[in-house]
Amino acid sequence: MEPIPETVRAIEELGPFVAQGEMLEVLGNLSRQVEAVAPRCVGMSVSSREYGVTFTFVASALQVAFLDAVQFLDGGPCVQSVELGAVVGYRVEGAIDEQSWALFARAAAATGIASTLTLPLVRSGAIEGTVNLYGSTADAFDGRHERLAAVFETSAHRLVTNADLSFSTRQLAEAAPQLLEAESLLNQSASVVAALQRVDATTARDRIRTAARGAGISPTQLAEALVILGRR
Repeated sequence: MEPIPETVRAIEELGPFVAQGEMLEVLGNLSRQVEAVAPRCVGMSVSSREYGVTFTFVASALQVAFLDAVQFLDGGPCVQSVELGAVVGYRVEGAIDEQSWALFARAAAATGIASTLTLPLVRSGAIEGTVNLYGSTADAFDGRHERLAAVFETSAHRLVTNADLSFSTRQLAEAAPQLLEAESLLNQSASVVAALQRVDATTARDRIRTAARGAGISPTQLAEALVILGRR
């Protein structure tokens, strides 16, 4: 697993405020340790609850960032872990037709994810964020919860603490030259979300933009994926 370019650029933009090399090194070490414990883990993200900053490791481009965004948009194990302050394991098989997390289940299945494990980052009784792991098989994390939690016990907290700045590259991503195409995609994806959540189109567009920013991708990237998902 390697960090997506958006993550690397965002860390570089933090400039003198953080040790850039150290943050990337910690992320790299975490991903290698996770793979050693759970070889079927193909994606990882570390999220800050307070600042909405997500560092994303992916097996294929924006796969994990997209799944994070879908959860911010319509719920999922990551969101529940923060709400409950508990470890949340999830298997995609058999969940697609259920009402709870239906959009996330469909998105996970479409991107080849069969299971997830979300670990809350708790310090002094307060939840700082979550670690979200994505597996390619249903049993990717079975019997590994405690060992994986130990991997993140100290390093992930340091990452979240140092992520006290906004990532301007994520806002700049919205200023792409293909504005008309982007607006069309956003409108199409808004109709999918509006029907699913029973809200008006304006509210749906706002929710898509917010979810995309939280996951570190542009609204256009999320909209395109949602449109494809809606056709399935």
